[in-house]
Amino acid sequence: MAGSPMQLVATKCPTDELSFTNCAIINERDIDPKRIRHIELSSSVTNAKFVFTVVQYGSMPQGKVGFNTLQRRWAGIELDRPYQIRPYAFDKNVQSVATLILEIDFLNKKNTTTDPYDTDKMAVEFLQHYIDHAFSIGQCLPFQFMDKKTLTIAVKDIEAVDLSAVARGQNPKAHKIPLGVTLANSMVVFERAEGSSINLAGKSKGKAQFVSIINPDFDFKTMGIGGLDAEFNAIFRRAFASRVFPPEIVYQLGMKHCRGILLYGPPGTGKTLMARQIGKMLNAREPKIVNGPQILDKYVGESEANVRKLFAEADEEEKRLGPNSGLHIIIFDEIDAICKARGSSQSSAGVSDTVVNQLLSKIDGVDQLNNILIIGMTNRRDMIDEALLRPGRLEVQIEIGLPDETGRQQILNIHTNRLREHNKLSSDVDIKEFSELTRNFSGAELEGLVRAAMSFAMNRHIKAGKSVEVDPDAADKLKVCRADFMHAYENDVKPAFGISKEEFDSYISNGIILWGQSVTDVLEEGQLRIRQTIKGEMTPLVSILIEGPPNSGKTALAAHIALLSKFPYLKFCTAQTMLGFSELAKCQQLKKIFEDAHKSSLSCIVVDELETLLEYAPVGPRYSNNVLQTMKLLFKRPPPKGRKLLIIATTTYRDILDQLGLLASFSKQIHISNMSSGQHILHVLNEIECFNNDELRYLEKKLFDKKLFIGIKSLLDLIEVARQADDSSRVARFLGQLEEVAGMI
Repeated sequence: MAGSPMQLVATKCPTDELSFTNCAIINERDIDPKRIRHIELSSSVTNAKFVFTVVQYGSMPQGKVGFNTLQRRWAGIELDRPYQIRPYAFDKNVQSVATLILEIDFLNKKNTTTDPYDTDKMAVEFLQHYIDHAFSIGQCLPFQFMDKKTLTIAVKDIEAVDLSAVARGQNPKAHKIPLGVTLANSMVVFERAEGSSINLAGKSKGKAQFVSIINPDFDFKTMGIGGLDAEFNAIFRRAFASRVFPPEIVYQLGMKHCRGILLYGPPGTGKTLMARQIGKMLNAREPKIVNGPQILDKYVGESEANVRKLFAEADEEEKRLGPNSGLHIIIFDEIDAICKARGSSQSSAGVSDTVVNQLLSKIDGVDQLNNILIIGMTNRRDMIDEALLRPGRLEVQIEIGLPDETGRQQILNIHTNRLREHNKLSSDVDIKEFSELTRNFSGAELEGLVRAAMSFAMNRHIKAGKSVEVDPDAADKLKVCRADFMHAYENDVKPAFGISKEEFDSYISNGIILWGQSVTDVLEEGQLRIRQTIKGEMTPLVSILIEGPPNSGKTALAAHIALLSKFPYLKFCTAQTMLGFSELAKCQQLKKIFEDAHKSSLSCIVVDELETLLEYAPVGPRYSNNVLQTMKLLFKRPPPKGRKLLIIATTTYRDILDQLGLLASFSKQIHISNMSSGQHILHVLNEIECFNNDELRYLEKKLFDKKLFIGIKSLLDLIEVARQADDSSRVARFLGQLEEVAGMI
């Protein structure tokens, strides 16, 4: 491979044009370029050898060899120093370049551009300039492409194949070589040098140029997020699908990445957990997690400065690397604390307004950043400034609601997984059973349920005496069983958006007595409306009004129908719970009750004594117009898609509601009358054990054909009074009071 050596003195490349040839410049009298294409230079200092392609230049002094700056730097060549030169011949069977992998960057780092460089065109032009050229790993050379800025190229890897094996019809494997010569069909692959801001596009771009946004080591099974599959898919589609594709595809589409996500919903539903897991899932820098109130500062301008500091790193990298900048994630917990609607703050300083302005300018202002992802979390979406929710800002808004049955089963499986692994979960625990029981439980409440069950199981193995001792065999005996979960469900953990069962039970403590057809009609109509709410496709909102005279049992029937529905969210709304509230406070409370109901898949609200909530007084008459208008709007507002709501209201003054225009808000009005015959009274007396058989026979003779008018509530009061009287006088007392109250004829 080597011929006879000669001594040539190193000098500068004679012209700028020749600097881009990547050749050693020689005089044809020293080396004949027609016979010798490549030379080997040996350094007497390092004993290293470097191979160059040569080109002759007529004005080159004899005895000299010219190198450009990058060649001298790579080979450690000193000017005006003699070097031993000998011809070099490649063995093209084993040294022909199949793939040349090059790292590319701007030569002048102060003079860069974010314009894309088409690597396919660059590869064609590179081979036109450098076909049959010698390349070594680590070699550097300048390159000009389509009159753009001067680039610098470093050889990263050289792959070759055995051409003799190809000639024999074999399929040789590519192997790496330190030195090779390019062919007309060599493949050239460009990669961005580390820290470079050059924007490469095209198919000849190396794989290393595009690092997937999804962390390859991340296991989706370990996310620990249950019941949020649909929400996570929506987030991925809207926020990350564009980031999975290489930057040039996004550039060709003219698409901008999503820069903001808002997760909102009730407390404990997994918003913070999802944001935390998104940060782990993405192949990005460690997310910055900021609690909203941390941004605020008492000094003027400091709050805005705190916002700018959050974006400082992303801003600097965007300027330096452009489209190749990495993703910066900023997570705002309780974002409503700093992004309230502008103009809503009573403070004269207007700090909240300026913070919102600063945040808007960073996300979607004149100097907007494309390498950021803002994740905001809040329980109060209604408080956030509307400008932040527009496209280009926090445009992906996902409601993280209460999990459905499948979601609850996933969450319970996640939190009991370790118990199963260590054989600490009893076989009688049916996760599916508890996923059905725990309607309207949030993810945090389900986790609390499992913890409470564990505490019951541990408590069984603690011996309480003069001192607290733990059973020595507790580690082996300890198992969480179904009874532990039931104790936790019934006593310790109650859902925030659940059923106030004690309140409902208090209204039907005496049960429901079917004293006549009127009661039966109300219950049948109620069950029909329950089925309509559950199965109806066109009526997600069903509202019924139970009206009748005072003490006719309207409230008890409404509470009974609500409990019959077995809906996961039952709420009793009455003026008693709003005692002392102003009109505005009542309106806000009513609005909150209905908004909470809209968060559950199936909800039922009992609004008792509408006239009392309206503050209606017959003298005047007087009523609260604000509460009236609020009720009209809430009673007619359908729940969100996929949610169902049943409203059961009661009133004594049907005509008044008709005059106020509230009657039209109900899809059905059901009348419940008072008892009007002695047979109704006898039916109730037979249901309640107060009188003995002889007394009942006597009462039957007295009441059988009598006409009267009395409400069930008043009758029960008379029965209870009679119960307290002496045995000899209670029948007479009962009949006397009944005649007085009911006007018995």
